[in-house]
Amino acid sequence: MSKRRLWIVVGLFVIVFGIVAAAAGPRLYAAAQPEARDPLSVTAVAPPSSASPGTTSRPATADNGTWTVGTGSQAGYRIREVLNGADVTVVGRTDKVTGSGTVADGKLTAATIAADAASIATDNSGRDNYFRFTVMAAGKYPNATFTLTGPVALPEIGASPVEVTAPGTLELAGKKRDVTVTLKVVRDGDRVSASGSIPIAVRDYGIDPPNLGFVKVEDTGQVEFLVNLTQGR
Repeated sequence: MSKRRLWIVVGLFVIVFGIVAAAAGPRLYAAAQPEARDPLSVTAVAPPSSASPGTTSRPATADNGTWTVGTGSQAGYRIREVLNGADVTVVGRTDKVTGSGTVADGKLTAATIAADAASIATDNSGRDNYFRFTVMAAGKYPNATFTLTGPVALPEIGASPVEVTAPGTLELAGKKRDVTVTLKVVRDGDRVSASGSIPIAVRDYGIDPPNLGFVKVEDTGQVEFLVNLTQGR
């Protein structure tokens, strides 16, 4: 084969390879990304062979008092983005969650859940720094907070999750908006756990979703949380 033909063959190979790489690149990039973590959600509790009073359901009036958010609680966000041409689901989480709830006469009468915005993390530190200090302005607004705004009647809470609907406000980056969240609640011994997901449109909170050419973030997402609460502590 002459040198001229050799270079033509090489050139054609490079062109074909470039076309294939351009077409397959985003899919390969997406496949290389870590799988998105599952949504935060309570699950049914397996009762012991002889169910104890703490595990079986009991009237909601027995739960009157203050309940405090404790260890094992998490909160964060879930949103889609197009990164280098690949569709990716981004999940950020923190275990720095505080809050409390008050139960009176079988109703949840007050509740707050606050997540430390500066500690919410994904698998990418560059993304995290942008989210914390540009998007959330964590230096000025350290917490993302859900606050209950109306009483919620509580059913009997046992080892199987039950659902209740709670009205409230969600504050992100200093902006508050009215929201409604469906809570899943379950009892495990002397602990009650609750999880929920709040759909959001980020522009409602004065946040412009990043569009930097190589990355474009969707303008809708979810705020997720799972809190473990104990009574009278």
